[in-house]
Parts: sequence; C-alpha cells; structure tokens
Amino acid sequence: MTIKLLLADDHRVVRRGLQVFLSTQTEIRLIGEAATGQETLAQVEALQPDVVLMDINMPGMSGIEATARIKQLHPHVKVIILTSFSDQDHVLPAIRAGAKGYLLKDIEPEELVRAIHNVYKGKVELHPDVAGQLMSQYAESDQASPVIADDGISGLTAREQDVLRLIASGKSNRSIAEELFISEKTVKSHVSRILSKLGLTDRTQAAIYAVKHGLDQA
Repeated sequence: MTIKLLLADDHRVVRRGLQVFLSTQTEIRLIGEAATGQETLAQVEALQPDVVLMDINMPGMSGIEATARIKQLHPHVKVIILTSFSDQDHVLPAIRAGAKGYLLKDIEPEELVRAIHNVYKGKVELHPDVAGQLMSQYAESDQASPVIADDGISGLTAREQDVLRLIASGKSNRSIAEELFISEKTVKSHVSRILSKLGLTDRTQAAIYAVKHGLDQA
C-alpha cells in the first residue's frame, strides 16, 4: 500500500521540509505540491491524491474553501489541515468543510505519519487542543451528541472507562498504552469495544460523551 499525498502550503520552506521528511517514508508518496487554493484544486483534479495535507492561510482561496471544494468535487479525497491556528474561528469551519484531520505544525514527524495513515484508513485525527475546542463547542448541544442510554458508562469495564477518560483528555493510543502499561494493540481493542458499546462512530464522539458524563474529571 502506497498513500498518494498532495502537499498544499504557500511557504516554500515548509513544503521543502515536509518533502525531505516524507521522502523517507516508503508507504507515502508525495505526488505533487501547491502554493494556492486554486492550484490545489487543479492538482487534485490532475493527480487524484489519496490525501491532501492542507495549510489554511494561502493566497486567494483559503485552505478551508479549498477543502470544501475538494469534498464537493472529489469526495473520496481526504483532507488533513496542517496549520498553526487552533482557535474556533479556524477549527470549526475546517471540520464543517469536510477535513478529516486537523493538526498543528508543532506535531512530531512520527505523529504526522501516523495521522496520514489513519486518515487514509477513514479515521479522524485531531490535535488535542483541537479536540478540546470541538468538545467545548458541541458538548452543550444536544444535537451534537448521539442519543445514548444513561447507563452507558456502567456497561463499560473499569479498564474501558480508564481508556475513555484518557481519550477525553486528548491522548493518543500510544500515550494511553504508556500510561496504563498495556500494549497499543490492546488500547485499540478497548477503543473498538467502547465505540461499539456506546453506539459511537469515532473518538471525537467518545470524548464528547465522556465530558458530558463527567468521566473526564474522574
């Protein structure tokens, strides 16, 4: 499996740095670059990438606008926002536009690679600060959370509750594994069972559920 990646950022130095790093990844192939939103759309049309790594601030059409257009025209292409902005004015519009990932530029290179793989597989990847923004925004809205039985927490094992609490704090599977002294594979199994038991579809919903039920304060 090789993931075809398109890089969209108006800073040449950023593109160059990412290009050098990504060239070391055997399962990710950088197939093109773009410096503007319009150029990104043209490159997506011509190259048909699997994943677009998108900056927000670009001349002309912003990364958020470009993301919305990509999802309209090429719904199979997945977009990860990579930016320095973590405020609601940027986070929420990007998620609404269809971005499947929202990461900050201080991310560790290994975490970026992991996020690209996960988004390619259909998962959602959010920086902990960004997850916090979404939880603050949606935890107060009944429409933002699925309808779940009140006794949902009691249906989880003690270990599953530990994992859910750490998901709510924004920790990755790797960090959860280290904190609970279990393998990352075991964490993934716990996450799958948590989502199944609570009728949820992803980690963001799980985090919101935990916050609304006070598990993040446990």
